Amino acid sequence: MAVGASGYWTQANALLRKNLTFQKRNMGTNVRLIFFPFVLCLLLVLLQSVINSELDKASNKCGCTCIDTDGDGQCEEVCGLQYSSIDQSFTCPIPSPPEWPPLLHVPAPEYRAVRTDFSHGDLPSESCKVTGACPATILITGKNSSLGQGVGKNMFQNTLNQNAGNIDSLANIVLGSESETELTNFLEPAFFSNLPVYYLLSKCTTNSTFPLPLPGATSIGVQQDASCVQGLQFWRNSSSDINDELYKGYRKGNSERKINEILAGYDLLNSDEGNFNASIWYNSTKKNDSGNGPIALMRVPRSVNLVSSAYLQFLLGPATNMLFDFVKEMPKPETSLRLDFSSLLGPLFFTWVILQLFPVVLSSLVYEKEQNLRIMMKMHGLGDGPYWMITYAYFLVISSVYMFAFVLFGSLVGLKFFTLNDYSIQFVFYMIYVNLQISLAFLVAALFSNLKTATVIGYIMVFGTGLLGGFLFQSFVEDKSFPRGWIIVMEIYPGFSLYRGLYEFSQYAFNGSYLGIDGMQWKDLSDGANGMKEILIIMFVEWLVVLCVAYYIDQVVASGSGVGKGPLYFFQKLQKKLSTSSRKFSLQRQRSQVAVQTEKQDVVQEKARVQQLLLEQSTSHSIVCDDLQKVYPGRDGNPEKFAVRGLSLALPQGECFGMLGPNGAGKTSFINMMIGLINPTSGTAYIDGLDIRTNMDEIYSNMGVCPQHDLLWNTLTGREHLLFYGRLKNLKGSALSQAVEESLKSVNLFNGGVADKQAGKYSGGMKRRLSVAISLIGDPKVVYMDEPSTGLDPASRNNLWNVVKRAKQNRAIILTTHSMEEAEHLCDRLGIFVDGSLQCIGNPKELKARYGGSYVFTMTTSSNHEVEVENLVKHLSPSANRIYHISGTQKFEIPKQDVRIADVFQAVEKAKSKFTVHAWGLADTTLEDVFIKVARGAQAFNVLS
Repeated sequence: MAVGASGYWTQANALLRKNLTFQKRNMGTNVRLIFFPFVLCLLLVLLQSVINSELDKASNKCGCTCIDTDGDGQCEEVCGLQYSSIDQSFTCPIPSPPEWPPLLHVPAPEYRAVRTDFSHGDLPSESCKVTGACPATILITGKNSSLGQGVGKNMFQNTLNQNAGNIDSLANIVLGSESETELTNFLEPAFFSNLPVYYLLSKCTTNSTFPLPLPGATSIGVQQDASCVQGLQFWRNSSSDINDELYKGYRKGNSERKINEILAGYDLLNSDEGNFNASIWYNSTKKNDSGNGPIALMRVPRSVNLVSSAYLQFLLGPATNMLFDFVKEMPKPETSLRLDFSSLLGPLFFTWVILQLFPVVLSSLVYEKEQNLRIMMKMHGLGDGPYWMITYAYFLVISSVYMFAFVLFGSLVGLKFFTLNDYSIQFVFYMIYVNLQISLAFLVAALFSNLKTATVIGYIMVFGTGLLGGFLFQSFVEDKSFPRGWIIVMEIYPGFSLYRGLYEFSQYAFNGSYLGIDGMQWKDLSDGANGMKEILIIMFVEWLVVLCVAYYIDQVVASGSGVGKGPLYFFQKLQKKLSTSSRKFSLQRQRSQVAVQTEKQDVVQEKARVQQLLLEQSTSHSIVCDDLQKVYPGRDGNPEKFAVRGLSLALPQGECFGMLGPNGAGKTSFINMMIGLINPTSGTAYIDGLDIRTNMDEIYSNMGVCPQHDLLWNTLTGREHLLFYGRLKNLKGSALSQAVEESLKSVNLFNGGVADKQAGKYSGGMKRRLSVAISLIGDPKVVYMDEPSTGLDPASRNNLWNVVKRAKQNRAIILTTHSMEEAEHLCDRLGIFVDGSLQCIGNPKELKARYGGSYVFTMTTSSNHEVEVENLVKHLSPSANRIYHISGTQKFEIPKQDVRIADVFQAVEKAKSKFTVHAWGLADTTLEDVFIKVARGAQAFNVLS
């Protein structure tokens, strides 16, 4: 039953059903793939629990002690800040934080600035380091020298002015410490370290100290004495002088050794009696362990107050003072020390989790290309549009399910990376990226034709991207001095875009977990430090660009989907013009190079018939080849290879044409041109009036192909293969079921459950029969069969011949074979192809009559009677020719016009009376003899020419 060409949605439906069936067979692999994120998330949770158990130890909790509060001898555990070390204080409840006096950062005695060969002579000599009495130095500059020097003199008091036992008294004293500060100020580390605390005066007495009246000193057990350090101030003529002195003094000698530190530097700029304006140099080299920036900022407020008070005293007198009483933190509840392990490792681990989809998609696409499955689908009517839509949607659904499981598993096990960040942002980010990743897989697949190579490269990209992101790209992102423009350039690589997005999620989740707030929200995208907004824009634009480029390359380059259409295929008129001019040039070029060869009369007649059909524009013939040529360019110094030399052939509907020829004759090149795998160098062919150069997509809808090698999906059954290709041929409903059943029965794959057995478990002969059934389903107008009976047993081969003989009644079939018996049994006409040229054409009887005008006489005797046998044959026909001789067996070729069959029988009977004849025979010329004769003759001619 003839059916029309299938439409877009019919093709899409066929491919979707096939993919769903294929996916169902790979359910185990899919489950393992989806559960991989679950295993990783579970591993992170286990690691998190181990870390939490360590953090929950007593040494990391608020300090406690046992106190007898009632005097009954029973102690009661009491916890609080006063029983804690500075590390434990982070977890203690602090409803009313203590008030700590503000401090300056004072260099250690061995690092304080002294006179050197590059410094000014007003600094103290280096001898003070021996006694440990080096002063702390301040450098001052500005436009008004007198004001600057006057302000400098007021910075340090001459005598200690304090009110004992009162923190307010410390507001009049300039205190300092060389200790490093912490992230919080609940406990001032200067008072809990072994480092000294200093008070600064313009002049110190020997070993002068005084006890600090610290807030809550009794309750928290803090006792601290402050020792005096002399504070000196020196005028410099310009800020560049101070810069030079600070830099050279700080870096002289070993760059890691601080040998000439200045307490602070002040540039009073344009300050005068009515205007106060100052810039301050301070030591910002101390950083906390988290790398969040200079913690010396906690020492800066006292520097600002110092110069401000000195300026007021310069204007209003020494009685005026701007007091700085204390600094303190905000109150805090009891907290637990926690480290969000998943957020710290999330960018690296989750990059690997998401990127592992890339080699899965890539290998699937390259597998179809390597196994020629896509071109097989295309040759049976599947268009590029349905293929791209369904394949893309197929991978998108798989990726979406994978990402949903990834986020779901992470949320269920309680990873802050997922639970704190807004799920809608995560959804948008992951969906844009998986679309970009699928598009990138389509693009990269065009570069590979080997599955193993593509898979290895895919996984190298997975692990390489994660490692480069974690150990290189992240350092650039965190380095604020690194140009933002280069960060954006690096993010054009999709792997770094993914890593940056995951990094932003991890940072917000980590901070949210630490501070007890939500993670990333939509409002955070407007934050200049948040890179998520630029990532989403880059990935979205790149997705569209990569998808378009991938589709363009797929159409232009022959990458498993047939012949490329050329770089300007979308300009149809221009493309046709270029194609026509190219054909004319190629035709002239080839005709000038093809050697002149005398063509046989039957070949000439076939060419004349083709020209007549083209002039009449007749559509009575299903296949018309017009001077078809294929030339492969020479390489490595070798000449051009003429695979097909000007082939002209016409096949009406209902004819099976057999292509015979030795290996390398050009049969495969001819078939490949006809099915759209390669372009002809010149000439063309018409299938039902459609040109193979420009209308191949329309031709595919009415074409069937049985390739030389079986192109099957190992996990699909024979029935599922036929259902898929039947749908591509527009068969539906009961017509589809009936056609599939009849096809299975015709090739003997219906009984015994064979039809529902996976093709990967078929024998070679069963696969061959299935390939023949695929080529015939849907009643295609033209069928190409490349050695269809290869590997079949005699019974199956005979059954297959019957199938082909029934099928040729309403279609044109081109069949290639090396079996002369098959060619004679199936083909209405034969063509013998040698060295790219058609040597003869006709039905088997005509060819045997034309090229086989002789009998073959065979006789086997003992070796002693070989001469008698030869004389017997010469007596029958003097022109007889011995063509075979071995161990008493001789074979002779006798012209038919020289002998009668009766004479041969009489001669043999006479010979039997004279000597023993073991065996003898007389045979007419076979098709095999014709083939050998024509092939040898053509090859000998080509050698001579």
